[in-house]
Amino acid sequence: MDQAGRGASAIDGGNFKLAVTCYTEAIAQNPQAVSYYIQRSKAYTRLSPPDHQAAFHDAELAVSLATKRAKRELIADSQLRRAVTLFNLERYGDAKQCLWWVKKLNEKEKTLAIWEMKAETKLKGLEDGDERGKVTVEETPNVEVPKAVVGKKSAKEAEKTAEASASTSTTTNGTKEAAKESTAAVQSEGVQTHPSKIRHEWFQTNDTVVVSLFCKGIPKDKTTVEIKQDSLDVSFPLPTGSDFNLSLDPLFAAIDVSASSYKIMSAKAEFTLKKSTPGQQWANIEGAHPASTEETSADGDDTVKRAVLSDKSSNAGPVYPTSSKSGPKNWDKVVNDLSKKPKKDVKEGEEGASEDAGIEDEEGDPTTNFFKMLYKGADPDTQKAMMKSYQESNGTALSTNWADVSKGRVETSPPDGMEAKKWGQ
Repeated sequence: MDQAGRGASAIDGGNFKLAVTCYTEAIAQNPQAVSYYIQRSKAYTRLSPPDHQAAFHDAELAVSLATKRAKRELIADSQLRRAVTLFNLERYGDAKQCLWWVKKLNEKEKTLAIWEMKAETKLKGLEDGDERGKVTVEETPNVEVPKAVVGKKSAKEAEKTAEASASTSTTTNGTKEAAKESTAAVQSEGVQTHPSKIRHEWFQTNDTVVVSLFCKGIPKDKTTVEIKQDSLDVSFPLPTGSDFNLSLDPLFAAIDVSASSYKIMSAKAEFTLKKSTPGQQWANIEGAHPASTEETSADGDDTVKRAVLSDKSSNAGPVYPTSSKSGPKNWDKVVNDLSKKPKKDVKEGEEGASEDAGIEDEEGDPTTNFFKMLYKGADPDTQKAMMKSYQESNGTALSTNWADVSKGRVETSPPDGMEAKKWGQ
């Protein structure tokens, strides 16, 4: 297993100090790998105590590199990580700005709405002129990317050495044969196939899809491979100084990342992707991009309303209004039942960490966690309905019906036994 693989395993195992070490070594060999900086940033955040400044620096490097590669998904992922680290540094204005850039690139990012809500909540609590609310970040940070620490010469240095060696050999021996041999020896250290001749093919079996990338001299220590459930991305440097990129995004169907693998050989690289649905026949290696979901969904006619206002009557729990035909649901009972379920053990270094994967509430409030879980599992239209209703109603309504919510503003509507009050009353 390479250092990046060891780093990923260390994160999964909760050993974040080891993860930082492994990704640091991986970056030393391949400083152009965006995902390495993102993962090391996450590891820094989960250390005990967390190193938020180091996590932020890695996020800045990731944004810079992703922007150079001009890949929307990578830029969005990097900007989201940047936003999280800024939030942890209490730079809420900057965090909100980065989230806006994420939304511009990928408005369907699952955790985007939650982080927007968290940032907005913090900003509302600040006084005018508070430094934490100011926006100082640039969309593309001006940071210097570390250089690779390798034992071999870079591609450009190799070319210069080859030319110098060829000239010397010709002058000394009076022949060109020695020069050719010297040039070939140096070229063998890097890509030997002309970029226009690099190609890929694929075939499938009942359980797998195999992608072959034909190119001589692919540098193993400088190649970045990102295998995700719906995509395959490969990148490595060329002798010209630019990078070769193969991006199959999205794939025709989902794959099992944990069971997929790849190997780099002298004349090609081979990627074996395990089908999530064995027996499914792929019509092509790539699928169509998801269609826009701007149309109103007819799903989910239930409206959940929740209040955090002043109680003016009994001690009994409030009755939440609902548009459900089956009558009101006892959400308090649902939350209480949910909170009684055994919790998973928290691994070392995770307690109290602010992390983008987890929108878990730091205080462990079961009600908040329940509604976050409800949001996370919802479709895009339901998520839009939840965000719009919650924000416009001042936290008194949480609707899952976009067809209803999209018609107009959601008014403040406190439950029975409560009344809405303005701040300061």
